[in-house]
Amino acid sequence: MNAKLAKKNVAILATDGFEQAELEEPLKALKEAGAAVRIVSLKKGRIQGMKHADKGDQFDVDLALADAKPDDFDALMLPGGLMNPDTLRSTKEAVSFVRAFAEAGKPIAAICHAPWLLIEAGIVAGRKLTSWPAIQTDVRNAGGNWVDEEVVVDNGLVTSRKPDDIPAFNKKMIEEILEGRHERMAPSVPV
Repeated sequence: MNAKLAKKNVAILATDGFEQAELEEPLKALKEAGAAVRIVSLKKGRIQGMKHADKGDQFDVDLALADAKPDDFDALMLPGGLMNPDTLRSTKEAVSFVRAFAEAGKPIAAICHAPWLLIEAGIVAGRKLTSWPAIQTDVRNAGGNWVDEEVVVDNGLVTSRKPDDIPAFNKKMIEEILEGRHERMAPSVPV
């Protein structure tokens, strides 16, 4: 184990319908880098992963969102998939959780459709990011500068497009967490 992220606490916010590789591989990379990682979800128990359109494995939830405090974490990771970010962006508490990380200047890493949650939290305006190509119009309509690149870093915000980008995504996510606090990502919408 590489201990460069020792003493760093990272939350992975996910619910049923996440793309399995986009949770499983960053989780493994964070743990291998020495971070303490907790899966936070809307409910206790287990959440269902997806392998594209097919059901994947279930993962244990470490902490219910109602019991999670952003102040207890150094960074946030958001996996994609279709259902996962759509459900989370429709949940006020999840949006507030994400916004709290941005307001505190803590690193946030989001892949695939997860930028939907960043949009809902009001933190993409004026920022350069990427996502699954199908939501590029959503990013642009929210004031973001969408680019088609493997991984994009904008002042602590790390984004990637798809599972093929995970190695580059993991590397940049770990670098940003290691660097620590960044300029606050002030929400562009009323709270």
